[in-house]
Amino acid sequence: MTEATPGGPLVSAIDPYLTDGGADASELRARTQSVNRGAARAAVLGVNDGLVTNLSLIIAMAGASAGQSAVRLAGFASLVAGAFSMAAGEWVSVRSQVELYQGILAELRSLVRRNPRLILEQLTERLEEDGFAKETAQQAATELPLDESRFFDFAARTLFGITTDGLGSPRVAAVSSLALFSVGALVPLMPWFVTSGTAAMWASIVFTAIASVAVGGWITFSSGSGVVRGGVRQLLIVVATASVTFLIGKIFGTVVA
Repeated sequence: MTEATPGGPLVSAIDPYLTDGGADASELRARTQSVNRGAARAAVLGVNDGLVTNLSLIIAMAGASAGQSAVRLAGFASLVAGAFSMAAGEWVSVRSQVELYQGILAELRSLVRRNPRLILEQLTERLEEDGFAKETAQQAATELPLDESRFFDFAARTLFGITTDGLGSPRVAAVSSLALFSVGALVPLMPWFVTSGTAAMWASIVFTAIASVAVGGWITFSSGSGVVRGGVRQLLIVVATASVTFLIGKIFGTVVA
């Protein structure tokens, strides 16, 4: 049996995979940070809510035989109001989450200074629960205090699942939500700038369905699931929403000029 040596054929064959693996790991880390900071969640919620919310309003008004100008006005008002409402909600939500985590981290930092032995014991137990041998867990826990910053970060991540550099950004979440809600809400509204009546209504439904399928497919693709599943799920939501709101407008609406 020939032993593989550094720089030999085996290493040469593996090197490209190691390079690709490094790039994949870097991309995955960036995606994880985006999720942790709230940008991905705000983006998905924003564009999806914009699509469904404005389509619902537009189809309801179309069911009530509203005129082209009335639908445009209502749709644009819904776009502006919904975008700022989503932005404010995301900012408050993420800001509150960050403040709560910061409070936990402050208490942990105080506990680390007052009773480091307790934290070491908790870390050792957690590492053992994760499958490390007792000796390995003890060694890992006792080596970290040499660097207080690393020890604190490791304790926060291991004991509470909190990464000190990934608490989330209220500003990013708010801006992402505002921008993408606006984009989503504009999709069903666009046909009403060039046509009206039944043609505009069906164009709104078709445009929204296409956009929703794309969003749903992207979400499931990014999560490792099938694109078709996510696309069909979003399409069913749009169809159900359009059907219900059209009937509501038809039954309870009045003619709007």
